[in-house]
Amino acid sequence: MDSPLILGPMLRYVDETTASVWVETRSTACVRVNAAGNSWEAGTFAVNGHHYALVEVDRLDPGSSSPYTVEIDGHRVWPEEGSPFPPPTIRTLDPERPFRLSYGSCRTSEANDLAAHKTHGVDSLLAFALDLAVREEEVRPDLIAFLGDQVYADIPSYEMRELIREDRGINTKLDAELRNYEEYTQIYRLAWSNSAIRWLLSTLPSAMIFDDHDIRDDWNSSLLWKKKVATLPWWRDRIVSGLASYWVYQHLGNLSPDERAADEVWQTIQQHQGPGELELGPMVEAVVEEADRDPERYRWSFCRDFGDTRLIVLDSRAARVLEPGKRSMLDPKELQWLDERMQGDRRHLLVATSLPFLLPRGLHHIEDWNAVLADGRWGERLATLGEWIRQSIDLEHWAAFPESFRAVAEMTTEVAEGRRGAAPETVTFLSGDVHFSYIEEVDHPMQSRVLQAVCSPIRNPLRPALRWVAALLSTRVAGPLGGVLARFVPRPPFHWSTLKSPWFDNNLASLEVAEEGLKLRWDTGVVSEGNHGAPTLREVTSITIAPHSARAPR
Repeated sequence: MDSPLILGPMLRYVDETTASVWVETRSTACVRVNAAGNSWEAGTFAVNGHHYALVEVDRLDPGSSSPYTVEIDGHRVWPEEGSPFPPPTIRTLDPERPFRLSYGSCRTSEANDLAAHKTHGVDSLLAFALDLAVREEEVRPDLIAFLGDQVYADIPSYEMRELIREDRGINTKLDAELRNYEEYTQIYRLAWSNSAIRWLLSTLPSAMIFDDHDIRDDWNSSLLWKKKVATLPWWRDRIVSGLASYWVYQHLGNLSPDERAADEVWQTIQQHQGPGELELGPMVEAVVEEADRDPERYRWSFCRDFGDTRLIVLDSRAARVLEPGKRSMLDPKELQWLDERMQGDRRHLLVATSLPFLLPRGLHHIEDWNAVLADGRWGERLATLGEWIRQSIDLEHWAAFPESFRAVAEMTTEVAEGRRGAAPETVTFLSGDVHFSYIEEVDHPMQSRVLQAVCSPIRNPLRPALRWVAALLSTRVAGPLGGVLARFVPRPPFHWSTLKSPWFDNNLASLEVAEEGLKLRWDTGVVSEGNHGAPTLREVTSITIAPHSARAPR
């Protein structure tokens, strides 16, 4: 008999006294979470015929750890009978406990066997889950942050392509791309159904933000891209289904209880008195379609405080202004929201944005120059050439939106110089997207250390033939070329250089606020003794970022 639980439970937002538990069920149901001698219930809501619930757990003790169970219509469905994993727990925040975070981006959902490992490498998230299952609870992260490309809607896995083939056939590469909400539900199921990963997501709080492949490669890279993709007859269904499913599977769980209470869709769920289950599909689709037309209509970014550490998770895809001459990574409303949260008076300020804020400097100058070219500074003909270059080689990172880059750099400088409260030890940008990992650091003398720490991919490596190209473009070629092109654009507000050169492993990064500084580590999965289904975890690299006061001057 099939379980009434299709996906989850996923432990999402957790603070000192509350937690959110998300599930997808097989039909209309009442979902109950039992923990610490109490129970909390929620009825399901529907989106396009699929059933979900988010149970709000409250009145927990700060710093507590409570094993929990999940029931659907009175029958226990989690943990599963005979599970080899530890009991799932809700571990609330303790402001006095040193903050730990794991993060990464870009994960494909291929099989865990020899054939898939040859093409996609070992799944670092699976290795991390299996490793965490045998460790003491005290060393678990307080949060795992997925910084984009949780699913690949435009390059689906082999299993997803087979599902599409059975449903509607595949004749061209475009046919293999996701078309509708139903297909998005299947790709999320494939991404999160592995037993070890399912256990991990049931016991480790998670936060998520999209990047382009959650919708389509180069999503919102330029106005020309948006106009071109809009000519595809199925694009309207794709963008609406992608954002609607993102709201259900990713965004809803990012929100705190107060943020959910202010969300118009959640208000509708809470006000529903029955009879029967509320079908939210039309409302969710209307909200996200309007958000796609007007980025100021809906906010996907969010901010969390963990004791003396602040984490800002920033939407660097949907909030863009794409009109040439006015291009911006963030619309004015989003930029103001960020400005209000870029504050000192805390030990560490973390800014998570799927696209790296600081590229290797030569690459930054190339993208900055191209943005000026494409905006028409040197005439319409060269602007057309600049737009073609931008599209051809994916020049669409923060550097390609120079005005917003400079605005955020100025905010960062003010924080790091102690002009927005006491300067933190670090201002650290956490990112993914580029399919290689690296660390950059700002050289300017400031009270805070300002860093860019990239972890990409979790599982989707660059082909070997492209790695040397990426390495050359990041260092030997981009450096001299970028240096020449930098003469034609305004200087950035500060100078930065490479602290750790790019590496190309599938990996997941971990961050720990320790007494000696900010400890960063990257781990990868490796196959031991031919056991492809149970990879082990191996460290790739690590570094401790000591505060300025604890290290010798440069």
